[in-house]
Amino acid sequence: MTDSRYKRKHRRPGKARLVKVGQEAGTLAHIGTVRTEAPSLALIEYNDTDYRQTGLEAVNESRTQPPLENGVQWLNVYGLQNPSVLEEIGRRYKLHPLVVEDMLNTQQRPKVEDYGDYLFIVTRTFGLNGDGELDSDQISIVLGRDFVLSVQERPTGRFEALRERLRTGKGQARKYGPDYLAYALLDAVVDYYFITLDRFADQTDQLDDMLLAGMPIDGGALHRIRGLKLDALELRRAMWPLREAINTLVRGDHDLVQDNTRIFLRDVYDHATQLIESLDLLRDLISDMVELYQSNQSNRLNREMRFLTVVSTLFMPLTFIVGVYGMNFEFMPELHWRYGYFLVWSVMIGIAMVMGWVFWRRRWL
Repeated sequence: MTDSRYKRKHRRPGKARLVKVGQEAGTLAHIGTVRTEAPSLALIEYNDTDYRQTGLEAVNESRTQPPLENGVQWLNVYGLQNPSVLEEIGRRYKLHPLVVEDMLNTQQRPKVEDYGDYLFIVTRTFGLNGDGELDSDQISIVLGRDFVLSVQERPTGRFEALRERLRTGKGQARKYGPDYLAYALLDAVVDYYFITLDRFADQTDQLDDMLLAGMPIDGGALHRIRGLKLDALELRRAMWPLREAINTLVRGDHDLVQDNTRIFLRDVYDHATQLIESLDLLRDLISDMVELYQSNQSNRLNREMRFLTVVSTLFMPLTFIVGVYGMNFEFMPELHWRYGYFLVWSVMIGIAMVMGWVFWRRRWL
């Protein structure tokens, strides 16, 4: 784990929006980091008996095949660097230009917006990469009357288990409508938060144990604590609005969300609440780690100062003795003693040993 991670600067999400300053609302421009080589589209169609999956070069290709009777369409898009792809999707599904604009802006906060014929949902997914750094991706979901759109920055594997259940017909996903599919997508996102938070808690506990043990920490403890604090803040900024967005789906009067799906959404809401409570405990622990680190530093400084004080105290009487016999007076009887030199040395060594024993008994050494 490199030290550079803990020296990163504060994230400034507004800086990337400078590319759109002065442009009209609804102007399509990708705001964020390019995470795929090229956008890719995959269309899944299913009902309670049939299932088919098609890779598309363009969204208009979906019109060349007849739709499944009473079926649900799920169009998934990877990659946002080409605004024309999402513009075409917007025309195909009659999306508001502001919806397409928000899909391209990867710095949106989680939210739910009702556009009458469809619901627009924005959420974020998090994970820790191989270097232990927190990595975030935006996922946009559009819930229509017979379709669901999911737009991701890159393949993350969050929905692979759901695709497998749809393909094999396991579970009850194919028995319900698009609202249940939207719930399943949100449930997969929230479930992965538990994995991320668990790994994040492991990092926090490891650093806390090292601080408690007084072990030396490579890379600078304050930088590492600050990195954890920034990560916790970023997770919190995503979890709180996500919980409120799910609550909007649960308690709203959207006719696109059926009552039987709201029951499942309440379960996701409970999971989101549990995540926030766990994260708050971690944030308190990280805050305590700063005080613990400062206390350790203060104790270490006190031990060093005590050692230096003890050494100085040991030499004080010795310095006094050699100072007395270094005054160069003519009449000093001890100077003419045959064993005076050895006596002085014996006295100094004896004083040092007695003082050292006293300091050892008091645990000052």
